[in-house]
Amino acid sequence: MRLLLLGGTAWLGGQIAGLAVQRGHSVTALARGTSGPVPPGVHFVVSDRDAPEPYAAVAGDWDAVLDVTRHPGHVRGAAAALNERAAYLALVSSASVYAAHDTPGGTTSDPLLAPIDTDLMETPEVYGEAKAACERAAVAGFGADRTLIARAGLIGGPGDESSRSGYWPWRFAHPGTPDGAVVVPDVPALSTQLIDVRDLAAWLVECCERHTAGIIDAVGETVSLTEHLAIARTVAGHQGPVLRADPDWLVAQGIQHWSGERSLPMWLPLPEYAGFMARAEGPARAAGLHPRPLTQTLADALEWEESRGSTERSSGLSDHDARELARQLAQRLRTDATTG
Repeated sequence: MRLLLLGGTAWLGGQIAGLAVQRGHSVTALARGTSGPVPPGVHFVVSDRDAPEPYAAVAGDWDAVLDVTRHPGHVRGAAAALNERAAYLALVSSASVYAAHDTPGGTTSDPLLAPIDTDLMETPEVYGEAKAACERAAVAGFGADRTLIARAGLIGGPGDESSRSGYWPWRFAHPGTPDGAVVVPDVPALSTQLIDVRDLAAWLVECCERHTAGIIDAVGETVSLTEHLAIARTVAGHQGPVLRADPDWLVAQGIQHWSGERSLPMWLPLPEYAGFMARAEGPARAAGLHPRPLTQTLADALEWEESRGSTERSSGLSDHDARELARQLAQRLRTDATTG
């Protein structure tokens, strides 16, 4: 297969390119080349997709084009330049395109956010709207019968610079507290749905080989946050106390949901996000996406996090914040036990 990868030097794109080469395909990656190294065996074309005629250097016909962009103008430009020279387009979209996330078991027929009407995603706050516009441009350019829209769930595993998948196994391995205590959000009703970057990449390459068309939620196994944290703890070999914190108390302490500074990754508010990581898995499994066990993903994420040493992480609590939060919660629990 002649595969044209629009991107290919960042995290997911690099995984796709490397796996496609391993499967014996001829892979060309077109990108600016500023997001990471080019995998061995990949023909790399340096090009800025915002510049005039960015696809002039990728002449010839293609069995498949795979695009990871978040900018609708990039998709429109690629479709105009390549739709008569490429048999198929796979677009990596996101489950963030859905208008609501409060109901578990959601499907691809659920209502979407209104697409942005600009060429570029100007801010991360409109990521879902931008991806919705990318989807519309892909189908308009290639046709529904020649296009895969892969709405990826939360992607994790080794190489996750966001720290959303690696923070918990790393924190359990390095509690940062005198007694090894780790504070976790007490939300047993919240689900998680992590798709390993390697599994997603392999599946996308297979879809390009088969020319799988349609709209598919590319999600991992649905696991409660409680079980997810238990697996992270086991992977890390943690033996210290686990302090379960009421969500309202965490918010009162200034702890953020999901990601970023002073956050507890994977934690989301309920009920409005009860279905964000609990989408229907069946269609993806029927299309050949079979995730590896979460234990393996978190173990490999921990190994990668350890390789980074003491590098500051994009999400989670600092050691200082982890110690202070554990101290405050332990004191609160003791007070409650005494007065209750």
